[in-house]
Amino acid sequence: MTAVWPTELRLSSDKRTLTVSFDNGETHAFPAEYLRVCSPSAEVQGHGPGQKKTVPGKRNVLIYQVEPVGNYAVRLHFDDMHDTGIFTWSYFLELAHEEDRHWGTYLRELEEKGLSRDR
Repeated sequence: MTAVWPTELRLSSDKRTLTVSFDNGETHAFPAEYLRVCSPSAEVQGHGPGQKKTVPGKRNVLIYQVEPVGNYAVRLHFDDMHDTGIFTWSYFLELAHEEDRHWGTYLRELEEKGLSRDR
């Protein structure tokens, strides 16, 4: 399988959406909230099975910087000071192709834990 590479990353002027275009013709717009709560960082994902954290209160989070990491990823800097997630090109595609599963799991976990997207 040939790796898919980004051709453009564009942060919206309001800092709420990151759009990623790939050389296979796919383009995906990612809300900042979705990227923040699905950050691949250890802070969110944990250090092992069963350690994933549910991050509440991120409905209005913004992305204020997109920093290249080598030629394989970017580090996103959010306005809540989270900046430890390294988003690889393949992870962006996973988030795009499995958005319903990731987002549904997040919303279900919020409800189960009595948490909210707003606080």
